[in-house]
Amino acid sequence: MIKRLIPFSWKAQAQLFLNRNKTLADLGISVSGIHDRHIFIFLAADYGNLGDVAITYAQHKFLQENFKEYQVIEIPISCTLEGVAAVKNCIQPGDIITTVGGGNMGDLYPMIEYFRQLVIKSFKKNPIICFPQTVDFSVNPKGKRALEKAKKVYSAHPNLTLLAREEKSYSFFREHFSKNKSFEVPDIVMTLFQQKKNSPRKGGLICLRDDREKKLNREQEQKLADLFNNAFNTTEFRDTHIGGDRFSLRQRTSELFKIWKHFSSVECVVTDRLHGMIFCYITGTPALVFLNNNHKIKSSYKWIVDTGNIYLIEDFDEMAIKDLLDKIKKNVKSPAPYLDLKNKYQDFLEEAKPNL
Repeated sequence: MIKRLIPFSWKAQAQLFLNRNKTLADLGISVSGIHDRHIFIFLAADYGNLGDVAITYAQHKFLQENFKEYQVIEIPISCTLEGVAAVKNCIQPGDIITTVGGGNMGDLYPMIEYFRQLVIKSFKKNPIICFPQTVDFSVNPKGKRALEKAKKVYSAHPNLTLLAREEKSYSFFREHFSKNKSFEVPDIVMTLFQQKKNSPRKGGLICLRDDREKKLNREQEQKLADLFNNAFNTTEFRDTHIGGDRFSLRQRTSELFKIWKHFSSVECVVTDRLHGMIFCYITGTPALVFLNNNHKIKSSYKWIVDTGNIYLIEDFDEMAIKDLLDKIKKNVKSPAPYLDLKNKYQDFLEEAKPNL
């Protein structure tokens, strides 16, 4: 009972003290002797949300490609407290800190926001890049207090760069975090390419969320299932969240490539998950995309609207959905256009690199 009453921040500080002598080797992380400089990825996803796992994977790949003189080292989110202590014991002036992108900046996921602020406060002598985020602070008193705390922590860092993955978050950064550099870029997963040439496609896939961000109701979900069953010979169901935590790097990568292969094998996906939409984009899979209860899908869709085979549906209209399914079935063999969104990071790289 008493344990539950102790604030999480107190417990975290106690853990930091107990772990003050930790090393990366204690966490099973090896440091290459080839590289003199290192980039650390904090909050790396080692749990079953494959959208977050894909973000970590894409961020690691992006850093390897654009910072070849650095070794990229992931600190799993489950080891954040030990990881902060271990990195503090080995970090050099030329090293860079990054935190993973995603949709967890704000008061909706307070523990992750606490960890991000802990990282920012712990490494004031090193440049920090927060990879592309959707920011979402509630407008209630609790959210306003959380925002004020974040502003205080973020603005105190002399070299913190914030990347927004859509326009609304970018405007928010410019208004509330004006002391920090900020850029608008696509979700980092959009820089990947996973299309398979001449891959046979069969059936439909329903990939819908069942959590606090859900907007579709049960009746609408059933109607979608009926429409898919009528349109395709087979209809499968799966989520981008597979549950579980503390996955090894090999397990994470394996599950990621499994879901991309699955998406690549179907004629159409219906989803209300942001990374359900993005997985369709990188695999060239036609999709019907529905909104969730925040702005991240609608705001992120602008990056891929020109693909022409991913349709954002804002109003549930059975006949319109049926017409889109008919259109998709007629064009299923047409090659999906791919937009090279890596170039959207050019301004950030050109301005940030000289200051790192």
